[in-house]
Amino acid sequence: MSSNATKKLHDLRALLVLCAFSATGCVVAFGAPPSHGPLPERSRDIVVASFDFSESELLAQLYGQALAERGLPVQILGGGGSREVLEPALEQGLIDVVPEYQGALLNFLGLNRRPDNARPPAATHQALQRKLTERGLHALEFSRAENKNEFVVTGETASLLGLHSVSDLAPFASELIFGGPPECELRPLCLQGLENVYGLKFESFQPLDAGGPHTLSALEGGEIDVALMFTTDPAIHEHNLKVLSDDRGLQPSENVVPVVRQAVIDRYGSVFADALDSVSMRLNPRELVELNTQVAAGAEAADVAGEWLAANRFTAYQEASS
Repeated sequence: MSSNATKKLHDLRALLVLCAFSATGCVVAFGAPPSHGPLPERSRDIVVASFDFSESELLAQLYGQALAERGLPVQILGGGGSREVLEPALEQGLIDVVPEYQGALLNFLGLNRRPDNARPPAATHQALQRKLTERGLHALEFSRAENKNEFVVTGETASLLGLHSVSDLAPFASELIFGGPPECELRPLCLQGLENVYGLKFESFQPLDAGGPHTLSALEGGEIDVALMFTTDPAIHEHNLKVLSDDRGLQPSENVVPVVRQAVIDRYGSVFADALDSVSMRLNPRELVELNTQVAAGAEAADVAGEWLAANRFTAYQEASS
């Protein structure tokens, strides 16, 4: 990896540290890079970045290693931060590929307006593409694999309060503590949505990790009463947690989709797009849960991704070229 690309990654990591200690958040604004077209003196390495939770890091490994197997120069950046950091970093060319979730990204790009949650995945993809094009970005093929927000309580809490749906929280919310990642407090598909769509106002919000071990520990330890978790998290079933049904349709379709800079597609052509599409077309919801289970059990995301690609290489390549 060139010294120029290394410096960009160091700059991004330094920015994440700054954001972590900022009360108001921040926007990536390095000034020099344009939002469209190739960067001047830009390294030829393709930087694949993930959000700061394990599934995103796994997806970055799947897509990044698939590119490397096609002979493309790749750098995989794990734990890059939240969407508020990675999306502008993508626009400005600090990174090149982010494994995304269609509905959440469309909502983010729509200035936090609630999306049409009845929209099917293909229509969501088309709407997302329109938003991305004006930013010099492109959404490649979306996967059948999907990961939505879920609002979860312990089985004991569900039984005690008679909880089955999110709406059932209404009489109790003012006495309950809600836990989720820090950005959840300002997200219309998370805490804002629970207030605006369901009318829920919790006693307090506890910032934790993104559906990870800290959230699970806080929920089971009684530090929080309701948690944001994800549909592909094996811990939900392993720990007999109760998923509250989204009876007012807050959550949109959330198919996994690689979002890339158009300049990188222009530079590398079909070999780049085909490598990413082959992963998306082969990955399904059941397999994503299984891969997450392996990572949760202690396996390295890079190893899990490598084994899946090795086991599916012929099928994926055949689908991509058919």
